[in-house]
This record gives sequence, structure tokens and C-alpha cells, in this order.
Amino acid sequence: MSNDCFHSPRTRQAGLTLVEVIMFLIILSVGVAGLMGVMNTMLKSSADPMLRKQALAIAESLLEEIELQPFTYCDPDDANAATATVAAVGANGCATTVQGIGPTAGETRYSETDRFDNVGDYGGFKMTGINDLTNTPIGRLGGYNAEVKIEAVATGGVAADDVLRIDVTVTPPGSDAITLTGYRFRYAPRIAP
Repeated sequence: MSNDCFHSPRTRQAGLTLVEVIMFLIILSVGVAGLMGVMNTMLKSSADPMLRKQALAIAESLLEEIELQPFTYCDPDDANAATATVAAVGANGCATTVQGIGPTAGETRYSETDRFDNVGDYGGFKMTGINDLTNTPIGRLGGYNAEVKIEAVATGGVAADDVLRIDVTVTPPGSDAITLTGYRFRYAPRIAP
């Protein structure tokens, strides 16, 4: 009698153990969760570049509107605006209204008759929702906010009385604010519109 049936060579089984399968599933699930987190962040901020571009366009437009205004000694409506040589009421100065930083009494950005007519008038200006010059809301820009800060600064050897720093800050909905800065020099203090 032969012992071959009792001592037959064992064939090795191919496959994975239960521990290997569980480890594979854990590693795979962690990788998928990480990938989903990255994709979620990308999808959530995919509109951000468009919001930032629109905010930048709004800020550029408002900054240009402000910089195109005259920067005179007197309010442009003052009787001596074209002849004043100093920013003061009296001899060689304004008849009644020195132009400061902040709106001149009665002037707004939206008025047909008393519209802002000097750079300084925009100091402290704010918009909640973006409106055009007739105060009509611009479609789909209702969630944006704009704010203007103007201050006199000395720069490049020019006295602070003759230089304004203009900061226009626009905040898009759900995103960080964008601030553009411009400088306006008093190079033609007696030219009124």
C-alpha cells in the first residue's frame, strides 16, 4: 500500500486573505474621500474667478469715474472756482465753498442737477448693490458692495494738499474684497467742468 494519498503535495491556494481585503477597502475609501474633498473645494470656488473679475471691473470703473473729476481749490459751483489760487474762503480764494473730502452739501452721485463734480465729493461714498449714474440697479450685481475712501497724502515730493489717495473697495458676494488704489494730483486747480 502506498502512502501517496496521505502525503500528496499540497497545492497552494491563490487569493487574498480577509485582512488584505479590509486593508485595501480602508485605503481606497480614504483616497476617495480625499479626492472628493479636493473636488468639492474646486467646485465651490469655480465661480470665484468670475466674481473677482466682475468686482475688479466695478472697481476700475468707479476709480476711473472718480479720477476723471476735477480736483480744484473750490467746489466747481463756487463763483471763484476758475480764479482761486488758494483753498480758502476770502481773498484769492473761494467765494463760499472750499472743496473738501466728502460730498458738497446737496450733491450726490445720482442727481441730474447736483451730481458729484469734484474728486473730493466721492470721499466716504458707499453702494450696497451696484447702481449706474441714474441710481438704477445693474442686473445681477445686487450682491456686490462698493466703498470709496479718499485721503490727502504727501507723495513724490508733492504736498499732501495737492495729492489725494483714492481707495475703491468692492466686495463680491461670498468672496474676498478687492481694493484698487489711485492717486489724483491737483495739476489744474482752477479748471471746473
